[in-house]
Amino acid sequence: MTIPYQSIVPHLWFDKEANEAAAFYTTIFPDSKITNRVVLKDTPSGDADLVSFELWGHQFMAISAGPYFTFNPSVSFMVNFDPSSVKDASEKLDEVWNQLSEGGTILMPLDKYLFSEKYGWIQDKYGLSWQLILSDPVSEERPTIVPSLMFVGDKCGKAEEAIHFYLSLFKHSRQGQIARYPRGMEPDKEGTIMFADFMLENNWFAAMDSALDHAFSFNEAVSFMVYCDTQDEIDYYWDKLSAVPESEQCGWLKDKYGISWQIVPTEMDEIMRKGKPEQIDRVNQATLKMKKLDLVELQKAYTR
Repeated sequence: MTIPYQSIVPHLWFDKEANEAAAFYTTIFPDSKITNRVVLKDTPSGDADLVSFELWGHQFMAISAGPYFTFNPSVSFMVNFDPSSVKDASEKLDEVWNQLSEGGTILMPLDKYLFSEKYGWIQDKYGLSWQLILSDPVSEERPTIVPSLMFVGDKCGKAEEAIHFYLSLFKHSRQGQIARYPRGMEPDKEGTIMFADFMLENNWFAAMDSALDHAFSFNEAVSFMVYCDTQDEIDYYWDKLSAVPESEQCGWLKDKYGISWQIVPTEMDEIMRKGKPEQIDRVNQATLKMKKLDLVELQKAYTR
């Protein structure tokens, strides 16, 4: 596989606020910008805004497609403020925290903890969760923004299994740090994952177990788009990841841990950026008829 700039891209599902949220986020983080906007016509949710943007150099995509899914802390984004590479890291962390706090909900107060001189966990006004940390890397440097997966409920205790599963599927992948709960941290079971990070296709992720009584779990509000160069790659990831047949639609699937993925052709990104409105409409309508995406049929719809 030819690895594009970022081969796994977080996708955020909003009711109506995708453009507004993208504009908000790109004013908060450094090295951030809107990269593309398009309207998908006649979807099951009506006309849907699709916006691509970069936050601190990391690609994201967001869609306004109706009030079907709600963000929750099972997927959050860890933001690393590393004093060795970010000038005035502590002050910048405070600035970002203050802006995310407006209309938001604090999950863990911004404070000093055993694992960091400064850390806080917050849900912003759209419900999306962020973990801000003044990092002090003891090994290699980590990216500024890392998606973090929290395994709760009946998935609690499966973080390590999930990490090994993903590492077995994706190339250019490896385990990073791992820290386990010690004895005496009930309800969390000794030996389960307190924090771990891992790389998939050169993209870093983090994961943890939490046995607390959470009233949420993974859902489609945050999914991960896997860009594939060929139909063989689409087939491979689809066959390996899809575990919930009723969730298969328009290139979306849900894996055995409840995490949502979109398996899409790399060409789709170029179509959305460079296609004429009528070409985008044809590709969108073709996509709506599919479960697993058919690259040849999408190319036909684009060039017809």
